Amino acid sequence: MSTAIGLVLGFGLDRAFGDPRRWHPVAGFGSAAARLESVTYRGDRVAGVVHEVVLVGGTAALGAALGRVGRDERTRWGCAAATGLTALATWTVLGGTTLARTGQAMADRLEADDLDGARALLPSLCGRDPEVLDADGLARAAVESIAENTSDATVAPLVWGALAGIPGLLAYRAVNTLDAMVGYRNERYRNFGWAAARTDDLANLLPARVSGVLTAALAPVIGGRPDAALRAWRRDAAKHPSPNAGVAESAMAGALGVQLGGRTQYRHGTELRPTLGNGPVPRVADLRRAVRLSESVQFAAALTAAAVSLSRR
Repeated sequence: MSTAIGLVLGFGLDRAFGDPRRWHPVAGFGSAAARLESVTYRGDRVAGVVHEVVLVGGTAALGAALGRVGRDERTRWGCAAATGLTALATWTVLGGTTLARTGQAMADRLEADDLDGARALLPSLCGRDPEVLDADGLARAAVESIAENTSDATVAPLVWGALAGIPGLLAYRAVNTLDAMVGYRNERYRNFGWAAARTDDLANLLPARVSGVLTAALAPVIGGRPDAALRAWRRDAAKHPSPNAGVAESAMAGALGVQLGGRTQYRHGTELRPTLGNGPVPRVADLRRAVRLSESVQFAAALTAAAVSLSRR
């Protein structure tokens, strides 16, 4: 019971306050991971596996220790402690409200023809090179990032929280953060980042599909059709180089009635991504619709996670 209530309360804290602006635990984890990398880094996979095991294993152990504080839920103190710690852990690992606010801010700047402001904001959403993007490119990058990160920043932590409590919440965020730090396909991390990238793929297999189902089911919220979202998912998801981002992005493209993918320029190089969905390239209005759909999916994911937690009990 404490896990279900804690997940909902933590989601509520994220909706009310967004990410903590100072002393964010995830930022602290990233700093610790960077310091450890200076010791563990080698240009091979074994070193990357060690790096991943130490950091994710240590974070999971911390979560297990926190979970033991409220082990005896038969007492009023134990139940309150378990609920409070779960809520704080959930708030710490969620990023959906900040994602939605950033998406809205991007739409505001694009609508005002403030391309410089929009380009300055893009690194908060994804790793694209903003200097080479026009207004349509910025809108497309923002929609793709919102689609993928709705799953990564909200649905996946809630799924793992429902399945494994506080250890699941913290370990997932560690896995996802390490993938963002060292999972890129550049020369330095080609081997060292292999373990981080593959672990993140595995951790998101179930959450990405939960996100896809919720996106399709809630497509009518933005005037879309569930069947169009499911059709784009079935047809296009497997073409994406990521087994999980393809699900989230193709379902979003189908729900919006737009086409995502194509030439994608990152700071570490250019990739030619397959196209996802049918329709025109996304515009500012589509970006606002994507934000609205993302918020609906996040809310549904919180309720689903609570229900799953209660059913497992």
